[in-house]
Amino acid sequence: MNEQTAWKIGDLANKVGLSVRTLRYYDELGLLKPSKRTDVGHRLYLEADVIRLQQIVSLRQLGFSLEEIKACLEKPDFSPVATIQTHLAKLCEQIKLQQQLVRLLEKISATLQTSESVSIGDFIHVIEVTTMVEELFNQYYTPDQLESLDRRKEMVGDRATAQVQQEWQDLYAKVREAMNDGIDPTDKRVLALAKRSNELLEQFTGGDEGILQSLNAMANAEFSTLQEQFGFPEPELFEYLGQAQAALKKS
Repeated sequence: MNEQTAWKIGDLANKVGLSVRTLRYYDELGLLKPSKRTDVGHRLYLEADVIRLQQIVSLRQLGFSLEEIKACLEKPDFSPVATIQTHLAKLCEQIKLQQQLVRLLEKISATLQTSESVSIGDFIHVIEVTTMVEELFNQYYTPDQLESLDRRKEMVGDRATAQVQQEWQDLYAKVREAMNDGIDPTDKRVLALAKRSNELLEQFTGGDEGILQSLNAMANAEFSTLQEQFGFPEPELFEYLGQAQAALKKS
């Protein structure tokens, strides 16, 4: 038997953007049991386990419950290829929805700029497509991550959440001002802003590295949409802030 790469539970969780708690829960359910364990009982996941995990994630994003997923995977005629093809078809459909929303918003923006009235039907259509796009964003977070984020939001409350959102905008404005003034990103003033951005991220993720990775994945893949819909800053600002955060780690 050829030697295979084996991942400890923490290593696998970091690589795939899931929490260690989620992988342990999958093990308890018998949904994803590691192929090996160390002499002291630590879980070791092999390539076959990673393939099974991909199937679980795909089926989860297609709306299956964990019980339904377990039943599917235990069927002798279960087809991994069919699962991937179904997932691919869903993603293609979601991309089309994004493109549709962009066209709708461009139309409304152009109409408003000419001072012409926009029909209520156009606004209703935007609401419908926006709702579908929000569902698209859910693909970047696992159900467990979304549940964790919902719990944190409930604990913090709507008012505090709004305050944090405003603080992000204020922080971006200060970073933009420093960048435009030509201040070096290693300057202590910029480092203080980088430190605060890390603290805000910590508040959002609760220190969950998997949630942070999912956030980064969504930001990278959907940047233009996030910028248009939610006022994300320009890429240059993120690059400048990233330089400050890198310097902060070294300090």
